[in-house]
Amino acid sequence: MSTNAPLAGIRVLDFSRVLSGPHATRMLADLGAEVIKVEPPAGDLTRFSAPRRNGLASYFVQQNVGKANLSIDLATDAGAEIIRELVEHVDVVVENYRPGVMDRLGLGAPTLLALNPRLIVASISGYGQDGPWVKRRAYAPVVEAESGIIASQGAVRGGALSKDPHSHADVYTGIEASAAIVAALFQREQTGRGQTIDVSMAETMLYVNEHLHDALWDDEVDPQWIRSFQPGDYVVMTVANGESLIVSGHPAERGTFDLFLAAMGRSDLANDPRFADVASRLQHYDELRAILVEFAATISDPDEFERIFAAHGLAVGRVREPGELARTEWAEARHATVDIDDRTGGTITVPNVPWHFSDGADVGVGGVAKYRGEDNRTILSDLLGYDDERIDALESDRVISSRMPR
Repeated sequence: MSTNAPLAGIRVLDFSRVLSGPHATRMLADLGAEVIKVEPPAGDLTRFSAPRRNGLASYFVQQNVGKANLSIDLATDAGAEIIRELVEHVDVVVENYRPGVMDRLGLGAPTLLALNPRLIVASISGYGQDGPWVKRRAYAPVVEAESGIIASQGAVRGGALSKDPHSHADVYTGIEASAAIVAALFQREQTGRGQTIDVSMAETMLYVNEHLHDALWDDEVDPQWIRSFQPGDYVVMTVANGESLIVSGHPAERGTFDLFLAAMGRSDLANDPRFADVASRLQHYDELRAILVEFAATISDPDEFERIFAAHGLAVGRVREPGELARTEWAEARHATVDIDDRTGGTITVPNVPWHFSDGADVGVGGVAKYRGEDNRTILSDLLGYDDERIDALESDRVISSRMPR
């Protein structure tokens, strides 16, 4: 990564697996940090997913592109000692093991900070590093169930409870963790000291739930107001050519209701007693929804639908399949995806970074996705000064291992 990158000169030791931690450290890598992913001999679980090419799974590539890779058996004394040596040469450690695992490995935060007082140690877990739920196993679906996300999604599906296909708790927690790490690095510039960061998935899902304030509200609410905008009520409509769209805005809300009527040319509905005010519109919401759906079916195509509603100050979006937006002319103009070398002469397409810095800061995907242990020799020789004989002995003793590209 260029020296013009925001995090150029920052080195990160990444012990995380699967998604929450890897997403956080990919963000750091894309911002210019040197990230060294430390994998156990068994490898990151996502290496064994599909689709894949030449031993590289696209899931793994998306979260780990641009990171160096070191494979060490941390359960061995020699493996843990290598990490303790490396810690003196890095700025940040990121891990998402269950609380207590790093301590059992002899790599807990107190040990690492004693070796490097300027170190930032970020720990990601389900429910935090302390508290009554510290020992509970936690993955994204579990935390999403506990935090009310599955229930709220089910409420707008007629009560049918099911997990959607996205790991919100993992990705959101990764984003929050990376923000905290950058803040800690900035604070270190003032204090000269490192610190620990404890980020839980459960607290993250409360923090990013923009409707939690409403769930915690115990007082009465004026029936002439929509509670917390209620975007779950927004209507998906299908136009004559079979494509579906959504308009951002609650059709029953004061002001917004008038915009919908104007777009449909149905000012007569303003005098309909069913729709006289917010409370009555909510009471007859199925009927209002049916009127909108019926109107949409008379519009020829999405472009015409958007033209009509945009003319009345309403934003419209097409209901696209996953990946469809990434293939539009907008995505091409914004460089929203990037092709990564698949190590065989082909490429794997993954999302690019969403940041565009005005002063020309060099951010974005750099390098390739590495095989497990691909950088063992380079890292151990360059950072720790190990010679070939010592590295060979570590390989022979299975302290380090690698699966090199064919």
